[in-house]
Amino acid sequence: MGKRVVSFVLPYRALFFSSTPETPTLYSFLQPSIFALTKNKQQPISEASPKAPTCLSTSQLSTLQTTLHKSLISSNTDEAWKSFKALTTHQAFPPKPLTNSLLSHLSSLGDTLNLKRAFASALFLMEKNPLLLQHDTLHHMLLSMKGANTAAPAFALVRSMLRFRFFVPFHIWGPVLVEISRDCGNLAAFLRLFEENCRVALEERVEFMKPDVVACNAALEGCCFELESVSDAERVVGTMSNLGVRPDESSFGFLGYLYALKGLEEKIRELEVLMGGFGCLNKKGFYCNLIRGYVKSENLASVEATIVRYLNDGGGKDWGFDVETFCEVIKVYFQKGNVKGLANLIVDAQKIEGSNIVIDRSIGYGIVNACVSIGLSDKAHSILDEMNVQGASAGLGVYIPILKAYCKENRTAEATQLVMEISNSGLQLDVESYDALIEASMCSQDFQSAFSLFRDMREARIPDLKGSYLTIMTGLMEKHRPELMAAFLDEVVEDPRIDVGTHDWNSIIHAFCKAGRLEDARRTFRRMTFLQFEPNDQTYLSMINGYVLAEKYFLVLMLWNEVKRKLSMDGQKGIKFDQNLVDAFLYAMVKGGFFDAVMQVVEKANEMKIFVDKWRYKQAFMETHKKLRVAKLRRKNFRKMEAIIAFKNWAGLNA
Repeated sequence: MGKRVVSFVLPYRALFFSSTPETPTLYSFLQPSIFALTKNKQQPISEASPKAPTCLSTSQLSTLQTTLHKSLISSNTDEAWKSFKALTTHQAFPPKPLTNSLLSHLSSLGDTLNLKRAFASALFLMEKNPLLLQHDTLHHMLLSMKGANTAAPAFALVRSMLRFRFFVPFHIWGPVLVEISRDCGNLAAFLRLFEENCRVALEERVEFMKPDVVACNAALEGCCFELESVSDAERVVGTMSNLGVRPDESSFGFLGYLYALKGLEEKIRELEVLMGGFGCLNKKGFYCNLIRGYVKSENLASVEATIVRYLNDGGGKDWGFDVETFCEVIKVYFQKGNVKGLANLIVDAQKIEGSNIVIDRSIGYGIVNACVSIGLSDKAHSILDEMNVQGASAGLGVYIPILKAYCKENRTAEATQLVMEISNSGLQLDVESYDALIEASMCSQDFQSAFSLFRDMREARIPDLKGSYLTIMTGLMEKHRPELMAAFLDEVVEDPRIDVGTHDWNSIIHAFCKAGRLEDARRTFRRMTFLQFEPNDQTYLSMINGYVLAEKYFLVLMLWNEVKRKLSMDGQKGIKFDQNLVDAFLYAMVKGGFFDAVMQVVEKANEMKIFVDKWRYKQAFMETHKKLRVAKLRRKNFRKMEAIIAFKNWAGLNA
């Protein structure tokens, strides 16, 4: 026999009435209260000796009802409660709409005091004038009790409904009470009210009190998982049969768990036959519950046999077990130190699943992923090691969760080593896995692992390399490692799967120039042109800015000669000769004193109708060449003198 649950609600009078002599007021329902956790140590408020209730005059009745109505409209709760008490004390009741408005208002406030008032009023009305109560009001009260996390009053309210034979449709209270029972982890308490309700429904033939299959399953779940009682569970099944409620997959699953827990193999076989008879063809939940039952009873042989049997039934496809099921499985294996058993289970499953199984639907994936999900990635690797010791080949489903765990834990070097093992075993990762691993490596600045993974991608002939390529290049640029960018680009530039463009070389040149590594920038520039990548305006801007910072103005002149030649040959086909490039050339060559080239740039700018801000170059001249004497140049370098005079005339310096 399974355990019996203690009656959830105390005897009615002891629960709702004070141990002191009763008073004729509504507060008698609240002394003590089911809401209180401890006894109230304060002295009870003294009240006048009970007197025989007197009837209210029509005027008094109207006044109290009007006051109650206005108090509810203005949300004056205490005044409304006072009016209601005054009416009921004199054996009078407000009209039905007003009564239900009061109960709804009190319960909607959500605080303990007003929930007590609503609860006490409902019980008072059930006993004295039940016709005043509306079903929707009781439903609203139960929802408010659920929201306030007060389970005991909710159970007491339903129990009182049955006690006073105040019959309410099951759908009004049943689903809410199931939710409350789940929230407090006490489906066994719901079971007793469920049984009483069903008894009344059958004996009185009250159709609207019959529960649906969801409620029946909640009661069955309480029997199987909380009470672990076969007799209670089978009594619920008998009740379902008498009520004409058809069981579903969940019903059979709960019973399967209980029978597996108790080792009742014959009953399990009967269930499987019945499932077919009731048209329950989806057996995933049934097998999950069998496994959970066997796990709890630590019957590992039956766990393994059930998984293998399920795979055989499904043709090796789609196990569909949830992570929680696998977590329960691995915990009991690890508790017994039986890593070998898990490895054997995966090997046996792989034989049935075949090579076409979807990776994340394999048993190996489920077991290893469960290890990872509860922070046991090293235990997961121990399963892999055990399989290697046995000489068994592991499918990708075993590797993938471990790789994901290593990524999450930034153990990128170990992840890279594992990828090498995967490749050597003849398996191939998908592009998403490579991308995730490379991104993790770049985030942890493990650049060598990222490079190794990318090489493995190329060797595995994966067609889409763009995502990982951009991840590496962007990461290196953000970490200011242009030398690694250059080496990486040089390695992959001829791979047709990677769309290398001028912008990639520009990124490297810009980074070198910004860091003042001009020789590296020039070397990259030469390599770029050697591989027939055409420099563009951005290339030249980066080079000019780098040379200006290093005050290497002659090199800027060399760049201008190259750009001038390209413009004369191709126009703006390869180079966008815009204001930014004009400004960069003019400023650098004014600072360097190459005025002949300055005027060439000005002439080209005028030709292409590009606006030039003369003030900037006038300032640059005054800062750098204010002591320059044209008279001396006339004797030494007549051509340069002419260029300076032309510049000064253009810039307005001669004035």
